Amino acid sequence: MRTTFKLGAVALTAACALALAGCGSDGSGGGSDAGNAAAEVSAAAQQAGTVLDTPFAKPNLVLTDNHGKPYDLVKQTAGHPVLLYFGYTHCPDVCPTTMSDIALAKSKLSAADQAALRVVFVSSDPERDTPARLNAWLGAMDKSFIGLTGKFATIQAAARSVGVGISPPVKEKDGSVTVQHGAEVLAFWPKDDKAHVLYLSGTTAAQYQHDLPRLIRSQTP
Repeated sequence: MRTTFKLGAVALTAACALALAGCGSDGSGGGSDAGNAAAEVSAAAQQAGTVLDTPFAKPNLVLTDNHGKPYDLVKQTAGHPVLLYFGYTHCPDVCPTTMSDIALAKSKLSAADQAALRVVFVSSDPERDTPARLNAWLGAMDKSFIGLTGKFATIQAAARSVGVGISPPVKEKDGSVTVQHGAEVLAFWPKDDKAHVLYLSGTTAAQYQHDLPRLIRSQTP
C-alpha cells in the first residue's frame, strides 16, 4: 500500500535528512537551503526510489561542461533519460560513493541503454571544480558522465527549482572548505523530460541497476 505525502521542498528535505548529509571534513553537515518548490511524493515500502506525484521540470540551466564547452541541460538532454546530482569533487564520502554506484549500475545495462542514459553532475563548489578537475574526477568513474560548473548563484537557483538544498562553500579557519548540499539523485524520464523519481543517499548500485531499465523507458520502477 502506498502512502502519499504532500510536502513543500523544505518539509521534504527534513523528511529525507539522510539525503541531505554533507560531505565529510571537507564538506560537512546537512543541506539547509532548499527552495519553495512544491512536491508530492509516493513512497512504497522496500522501494529504492521515491516516486514524485508532481514531477519536477528539468532546470533551465546553461553552464560549462567538463570539456570546457557551454552545455544547455534542457536542450542537450531532451528525450534522454537523465540522472541529475548536485555535489562536488573534493567530497570524501557521499559524492564519490553515489557516482561510483551509478557508474557500476550503468555498466550492467545493455549497450543501447548505456548510450541513451545521461548522468549529469552539477558542482556545488564551482570555484574549485574546474572543467579539467571535473573531467578527471568523473572520467575515473565513467567517461560519459557530464560535469557542469559555473556561477554558484545560477547553480543554487537550479537546485532550488528541483527541491535540492545547497549552500555557498565556506572556508574555515583551518583552511578547509565546508560545502553543504543535498544528496538526492533525480531521475528524469525521456518521455516528458521531467523528474519522476528521487533517490536518497544510500541507494545501492544494485538498486540503481534494478531501476534503470524501467526509468530509461519512462516507467515507474
